[in-house]
Amino acid sequence: MSSTTDLLTPTESVTDSPTATPPAILEGNVAWVLASTALVWLMIPGVGYFYSGMARSKNALSLIMLSVLSIAVVSVQWWIWGYSLAFSVNGSSYIGNLDHAFFMGINSTPSPVVPSLPGIVFAMYQCMFAAITPALAIGSAAERGRIIPAIVFIFVWSTIVYDPIACWTWNPNGWSFKMGGLDFAGGTPVHISSGAAALAYAIILGKRHGHGTDEFKPHNIANIVLGTALLWFGWFGFNGGSALAANGRAATACAVTNLAASVGGLTWTLIDYRLEKKVSALGFCSGAVAGLVAITPGSGFVDVPYSAIFGFFAAVFCNIAIKLKHMFDYDDAADVFAVHAVGGIVGNILTGVFAQTSVAGADGSVPIPGGWLDQNWIQVGYQLADSVTGLSYSFIVTYFLLWVMDKIPGLSLRVDPETEAKGLDEGELGELAYYHVDRLVAINSRTGETKTIKEETIHQQNDTNATIV
Repeated sequence: MSSTTDLLTPTESVTDSPTATPPAILEGNVAWVLASTALVWLMIPGVGYFYSGMARSKNALSLIMLSVLSIAVVSVQWWIWGYSLAFSVNGSSYIGNLDHAFFMGINSTPSPVVPSLPGIVFAMYQCMFAAITPALAIGSAAERGRIIPAIVFIFVWSTIVYDPIACWTWNPNGWSFKMGGLDFAGGTPVHISSGAAALAYAIILGKRHGHGTDEFKPHNIANIVLGTALLWFGWFGFNGGSALAANGRAATACAVTNLAASVGGLTWTLIDYRLEKKVSALGFCSGAVAGLVAITPGSGFVDVPYSAIFGFFAAVFCNIAIKLKHMFDYDDAADVFAVHAVGGIVGNILTGVFAQTSVAGADGSVPIPGGWLDQNWIQVGYQLADSVTGLSYSFIVTYFLLWVMDKIPGLSLRVDPETEAKGLDEGELGELAYYHVDRLVAINSRTGETKTIKEETIHQQNDTNATIV
């Protein structure tokens, strides 16, 4: 969500705002933001398919299920108090209050934060951002994290990590907003916070059984491509919808989103080709997602040609970060930290360089000083301050939260070794993503009658066998 479009300005007090004539609610804007809400919703199962393809087949369904569960859990949390903690207009510079708990006062009348939209439209759009963030984070716990504790984690983490970061980034009272930090659609609240949380989750859980000796290959590249397609498609609503209006700025956000993803995918592919002499579908998808992540904070502030730079540097630095993972020997199963935290930091810094007043003010919103292109040299400092604070806060609080949860009976985070070897799909869900049945059938040559002699269900054919000693 834009930190400038149609919002109260950092210098405008909340008590003064009712005296001004609110802009008219335009049906076209409402339609675009509602459509963008649906687009961002579609990204969340896209995350699940992306992660499921990267895992082994015996854990594929659990990752899709956790992504869908994130929608449900966060939707309830957002209704209870999440929206109010993030966007109540009388809160502190760190977190809001409970003025809008249970969506009190949130209806078809103008939003107190974005007067040009009905309050319920803005609240539902922001709900999708809140829902996708923990879905991104839990990818690092793939193949060994229990599902029930993960549900509890999603609810609590959204309350004590996501909501405060969203408040200080996007709420007119937030300290980063007032400082002048630029984050159009979630570089820090969504990507840096989820990446840092994923790192903490991976460290607390420990490495998967066989990590470093067994080969953990993606079991279904087609699922990865499908997940990437859903993410790329939905990202037009993620970034374009953050203009909160159907206008030229939204179109520019869509254009830079598409170009950054394209350049990111091609760059990563070329890097891998130089090393492996293969054109990798996984590499292209990883680069495209890295480009999407990086352009997110700057999508409403930068002109189209500069988005190619976002995609290029995101692919380079995220690719390096994945290789460094092996050096530091932590087991982030879905490379969430390398792609989302590193990509988000790259995007935040480049936003400080390439943000322009002319782009941000194209829709008539409150002008911004711009970045280095507009000789606003302090902007990169603001971006770094916001990035480092978001990364540190998310990692420290997540680590402590998971440490406490792991000590509570019934909320231990990791499955037992037998369940890990069997797979979370069967052990935690009792359902499988894939299976087939082998039958040995005898046929009576005289009568044509068939009789099943042996029947065996076979599944997880692509996985490395694991033996628990």
